[in-house]
Amino acid sequence: MRLLVQRVRRASVDIDGRRFSEIGAGLLVFVGVGPDDTQEDVEYLAGKLVRLRIFDDEAGVMNLDVRQAGGEVLAVSQFTLMASTRKGNRPSYIGAAPEAVSRPLYEAFVRRAGELLDRPVATGRFGADMQVSLVNDGPVTIWIDSKNKE
Repeated sequence: MRLLVQRVRRASVDIDGRRFSEIGAGLLVFVGVGPDDTQEDVEYLAGKLVRLRIFDDEAGVMNLDVRQAGGEVLAVSQFTLMASTRKGNRPSYIGAAPEAVSRPLYEAFVRRAGELLDRPVATGRFGADMQVSLVNDGPVTIWIDSKNKE
C-alpha cells in the first residue's frame, strides 16, 4: 500500500458537481492498494499516518502529530499511486489491486485510522470520478510505502 500525505489548511472532494466531503486543517491522504497488500499493510500505514509528526509545535518545529494538532483527515482512494512509468510514457496500472482487493483494504484503512484518531475520517467515494481541492500547508507532502517501510 502507498500513501501520499499532504498537510493541508483545507481540502474537499466534489463528485458530479456537488460537495461530497471536506475538512479544515489536517491531512489529505491519497491511498493506493497493490494486489499483495494485506491487513498488515493497513495497520502499518494507519499507525504511521496518525503518529506522523508534521505539524508545528509552539516553537515552530514539526513535532506534533495530527491528533495533537487537532487536525482532521480526508482519505481518498487513488489507484494511480500504484502506476509504473518504467517503460514508455504511458503509465501502467498493473500494480494496482483489483476492486475486490482494493476496496476492502481502503475501507479497512479508513476505519483503522478513525479508530486510532478516535474520530471519523472523511472520504471520497471509491471508484468515482472526483475533483479534489486542497490548500497545501507548507507545502508538506510525504510519501509512505508499506512494502519499503518508507
